[in-house]
Amino acid sequence: MAFIPEETIQAILDQTDIVDVISGYIPLKRTGGTFKANCPFHNEKTPSFNVNPARQFFYCFGCGEGGSAITFVQKYENLPFVDAVKKLADRSGVPIIEEVYNDPHAEKRRRSKSRLVQLHNESAKLFHQLLRESPDAQIARDYLKKRGFTADSKERWLIGWMPENTAIFLKWAEEKGFTERELYDSGICGLKEKGNLSKGIYVNWRNRLLFPIHNDYGDIIGYSARQLINNPKAGKYINTRQTQLFDKSRTFFGLDKARRPISQAKRAILCEGQIDVIALSEQGIKNAICALGTGTTERHARLLKRYTKEAVLCYDSDAAGHKATTRAFKALVKEDVNVLCVTMPEGEDPDSYIQTHGVEAFQQLLKNAQEFFDYKLSHAASTIDLNSSKEKSDLTSELSELAQMVGDKVVQDKIVSRVAARLDISEHEFRERMVKSITKKKFEKSRASNYRDPSEIPAEVIEPTQMDGTVAYLCFLALSSDIALDWLCEQVEALHEPLAVTPGGHLLNQILSRKPDPSKTSSVQSFIITLPPDDQLALQRNFTDKVLPDDPIRAAEETMSMLINKYLQEREAAIRNKLRQPDLSAKQRTTLLSEVQEIQGLLKNLPQRFIR
Repeated sequence: MAFIPEETIQAILDQTDIVDVISGYIPLKRTGGTFKANCPFHNEKTPSFNVNPARQFFYCFGCGEGGSAITFVQKYENLPFVDAVKKLADRSGVPIIEEVYNDPHAEKRRRSKSRLVQLHNESAKLFHQLLRESPDAQIARDYLKKRGFTADSKERWLIGWMPENTAIFLKWAEEKGFTERELYDSGICGLKEKGNLSKGIYVNWRNRLLFPIHNDYGDIIGYSARQLINNPKAGKYINTRQTQLFDKSRTFFGLDKARRPISQAKRAILCEGQIDVIALSEQGIKNAICALGTGTTERHARLLKRYTKEAVLCYDSDAAGHKATTRAFKALVKEDVNVLCVTMPEGEDPDSYIQTHGVEAFQQLLKNAQEFFDYKLSHAASTIDLNSSKEKSDLTSELSELAQMVGDKVVQDKIVSRVAARLDISEHEFRERMVKSITKKKFEKSRASNYRDPSEIPAEVIEPTQMDGTVAYLCFLALSSDIALDWLCEQVEALHEPLAVTPGGHLLNQILSRKPDPSKTSSVQSFIITLPPDDQLALQRNFTDKVLPDDPIRAAEETMSMLINKYLQEREAAIRNKLRQPDLSAKQRTTLLSEVQEIQGLLKNLPQRFIR
């Protein structure tokens, strides 16, 4: 299996400024020699997220997250370590030369994933070619022409077509060397007999438009197949099933093209369909995306929060669209994403509206987008009888339950005031409904706890490795001062036994063994980033509140003296405890007393044990 050498990681960090990297994701404010921001990894009102340009690391005093530029990208974008390294390598212009070590299972998974990506990327070109050239694809070309697609837009989005005669695709795949297992694993094909590949495969779609679905890097990971001939028994869109590459609950269509526009516009436009996304993008509104079949989930919300704190929902005006808007709000509000809503005219979607009224008219709809609760009240005024006490009570209960989900108390207070006024009830009454909704939710959660979806259980929180205070300070000195590091390396023999039994001792041993260069933050960070997560967290936290002393060697000597003193005293206490045992022989007692005398002598002459 390939891995990235530590020297390459150091070279990447050498060419990377952590302030530039992080400021590309969140706004930073200079405070003296460091930068501060509200932490992107937890909700807070007072900034506790610090970026230290001198040491090239970040740390949050609120939630404890910390690390290098690579760590930040990895956590913020929810990327595997290698992908985060490659992303910064591309940014810094450092070529990556991977080395190999043997892990047959990991290597098999990597090759399988690589083959599936290759299959999708190459098949998309085939499907696009079929759309352009096959006489049988005329129905698909006519549909796209009707929807306003040009040759250029079809090319940009690599739209394709799966023929009715799927043998065309299967023959192509065979000629390209793709196996039936790979075709099934890709999600393009299904099994003729469940669980039995030997019975053969079939292609999941016939005579459908294919919209490629990309990951963040532009690789195709799946397809969204649109119906061309109306068939009520089949879905209008059929997406690739969940595979090794594709999970629709955490994938947005169009995000690979919209990431930068979303960051620049500071908002994302969420549509219902792929054609709406493409139509808006082609008209210059490039910050549009859509979920794929599941509606907007909490995983989508976490993904979207990487790029913006505001979402404009642009769903159909029918009952289904209204329900989808409310579901999306519930997911987005948990990540503190502000939600605005566009009210589309009845029977219109963004694509049809632009075709009929023009892009300027649609831009006006965006400008008139309402805050979510104003949208809900406007919709209620047109669909229910607010003079009915029951309907008004039901609406109050629904809105109070939604309002209590808003985490920002200042925003919540404004919502309470506005909604209560519109419903002509007191704020106190509305807040009482909010309290009742919380009680109801707790009861429902308790009742349903035995049926909780395992996929929704929060990931295990990583706790930092426990470190003795003296070891922690010696680690800090060794990673901050080259002369302290050299001096400590000369004391390895004296440190051997104390570090073997002291919490965190293995970390100091690793530092003294690998000797990262304290004068280069990239060397220190590339060393830390190769450690297990709990060790990484311990060392990163260790940097947050310490200042290098004027005399690092003296500080190291005094700290090492405390460490060994503590070790010897604990060892003496353990021996004296043994001496209290009544069944000791005279020889055993003499040996133990001799050890006590030896320890006392070591304690007395402790400073002389150090090599100078």
